[in-house]
Amino acid sequence: MMLFFIAEFAILIRMKKYIIFLAAAVLAVSCSHTEKAPNHPNMIANVDPFSIGSVDASLDQFFSLKLKEVTVEVVFDPRENEVVLEWSHNMGHFRQIWNEPGRRLFIEGLKRYNDDFTRQNLVDKYNKSRAAYGKFKGQFQWKPLRFSATYRSLPVVEVGYRFRDNAPYFSINQMAAKEESGTNRSIGESPASSMYFTRAQGEELANLFDQAFLLKSLEGKESLHPADKDRDEYYQQNNNATPEHTNDTVPEQKDKLEDAEPDI
Repeated sequence: MMLFFIAEFAILIRMKKYIIFLAAAVLAVSCSHTEKAPNHPNMIANVDPFSIGSVDASLDQFFSLKLKEVTVEVVFDPRENEVVLEWSHNMGHFRQIWNEPGRRLFIEGLKRYNDDFTRQNLVDKYNKSRAAYGKFKGQFQWKPLRFSATYRSLPVVEVGYRFRDNAPYFSINQMAAKEESGTNRSIGESPASSMYFTRAQGEELANLFDQAFLLKSLEGKESLHPADKDRDEYYQQNNNATPEHTNDTVPEQKDKLEDAEPDI
């Protein structure tokens, strides 16, 4: 009899261990889904990223003192409240991501630069002018070659100006920073780079960075529910089509609808 109770007790212990293990597994899966759920604390609209225009800017060239003008595509991401500058140069593709504080710094810096330009207060000493209007922590993504992996970093971006070919340019100087993805150990950091704007070019980008403009650009954009992308839209294919069950109104409800007096 004693052996029977001992055996039963052992079975109960094993069952408890199994239940605890099962509960822990369920909890782990639940936490995993929570961690992977999208989190957009800065979201201003649940809308996919879209282009808001392009601007011209100039970049440094390898083995040359002359600047090369490129077209920079400007994309707005409402879910992150970020503006992305995208361009290709020297076989690589680059994405510089600007948050709202960074955009405000650019706009205010350009105003101060225009004032210094008008008052002829600019100095031709890059160590003093490169961050004359401030700096912020940015985000950068790049592909050294078209088919290479995408690398990421969090560089400091300086807002200032620089003289090139005896002419001043409003500039953003991105410093080298640690590569964050760890995809390739041979690539330890992102490249340092600078982008130069004439006053007119800087004004064009400042207009696209303006928060009021970005909010206005959302007009006419459909805000998506997270599940909407997975739905099959049927009735939108034919505007005249209606669900079959719409005419199957319960008689009592139909009478109420017919008897209802219109609001005056």
